[in-house]
Amino acid sequence: MANGQIRADVKPGLQVNVILKNDQRSGVKTAGIVKDLLTNSPKHPHGIKVRLEDGQVGRVCDILSS
Repeated sequence: MANGQIRADVKPGLQVNVILKNDQRSGVKTAGIVKDLLTNSPKHPHGIKVRLEDGQVGRVCDILSS
């Protein structure tokens, strides 16, 4: 299971867990399917920022499917 810090590992259509902006303090994870990648840098220490198919935006903490 990849941790979502490397942009090349995160692709549209993958099932991932993200931490939403509102949940950063609590660390609550939200599952979803990646629609768009919002981080342009090749890696990010807090996880690549993505938009899920339901419109929520968060940073990837776990990649569930490949």
